Amino acid sequence: MNKKKIFNDPVYGFVTVPTELLFDLIEHPYFQRLRRIQQLGLTGFVYPGALHTRFHHALGAMHLMSMALRTLKDKGVQISAAEGQAALAAILLHDVGHGPLSHALETAIFDEVPHEQLSLYLMQRLNAEHNGALDKAIAIFQGSYARPFFHQLVSSQLDMDRLDYLNRDSFYTGVQEGRPGADRLIKMLTVVDERLALEEKAIYSVENFLVSRRLMYWQVYLHKTVTSAEQMIIRIVQRARDLVRTGHDVPASADLHFFLASAVTILDFEKDDTILQRFVQLDDHDIWGAVKMWASHPDRVLSYMSRSLLDRRLFKIILQTEPFEEEMKAGVVELIAEHFNLPPSEASLLMLAGRISNNAYDADGKDTIDVLTKSGRVVNVAEASDLPNIRALGQRVEKHYICYPKEIAQ
Repeated sequence: MNKKKIFNDPVYGFVTVPTELLFDLIEHPYFQRLRRIQQLGLTGFVYPGALHTRFHHALGAMHLMSMALRTLKDKGVQISAAEGQAALAAILLHDVGHGPLSHALETAIFDEVPHEQLSLYLMQRLNAEHNGALDKAIAIFQGSYARPFFHQLVSSQLDMDRLDYLNRDSFYTGVQEGRPGADRLIKMLTVVDERLALEEKAIYSVENFLVSRRLMYWQVYLHKTVTSAEQMIIRIVQRARDLVRTGHDVPASADLHFFLASAVTILDFEKDDTILQRFVQLDDHDIWGAVKMWASHPDRVLSYMSRSLLDRRLFKIILQTEPFEEEMKAGVVELIAEHFNLPPSEASLLMLAGRISNNAYDADGKDTIDVLTKSGRVVNVAEASDLPNIRALGQRVEKHYICYPKEIAQ
């Protein structure tokens, strides 16, 4: 069987699968599951075209990785065929551990179980199935491989993951200002002392990339209506979970019901192999199927929120730079209790409050974007640039929000 297939990708055109191992990984049920997990969770409520999946993103990131490896080899960096395949496998599988609706439910279904750790467990399983063929890929993914630039291509402040999701998300949302100029940045990559760097002439491209990233966060990922929708689905799942754990009957698929009923931690995944097998059966369809059933549940909080989300009657959201006063929150809960005739304990569940924050670049972090100057020095891009913007983009911006049913504001 010919396993060197070609995908037609709407963002990049033709994407080639260069080796049989990579094809077999793509064909595996763990990876095919990513077709059923949307890349941007509930962002489609605001940008109707944002319906692409983690499957799209993983293939795109692999394509950008192949471009980066070709660029580095053309510049004299020695990369063996085994290292190249390992880097491609690492980026292909970097998101294989994502749960339903991507980031939105990471804290509602599990208790402090990061998707990166689940990706690692699934890579280890795949490695066992392929008789150790993913040893190098796992080392690159974990950052333990002897040549650090491979890990930086997979996970850093300028990695193929970010370049693809900014490119892809701007394409599918129609937010053209979010395009990061990936082609030029990749062409400017180089390696110094086994660490990733950019040629000095890429400084303005880096600034464009960081501006694009900041814009995409505020205009797409942290858009206030998206935030409202995501907080609603989180609270819906939390309410279902709390009802299940207090003995109420809450319909759900067998695997979703298991996680609603059990306070699963990362240690549980390590101790009980069947939990991971349950996890890989979960996708967005489990959540939406459950929400449709919950819309007619006798619990008024669960049914009201589920029906509201299905019909896109999203909660009103207010953003401000300062935390909301407790008196205001108490007043909102009081209005909810009065309007819906609910006890305060249940009314408080229909008031969602928290904060969102973003900084486009961590200039003081351990994994900076480095530039190779014409004099041969490697410096942080924030120091190399004569533009104040890059330092400014490193400033963390924080906003506080409160969400509540629109009915009480009328």
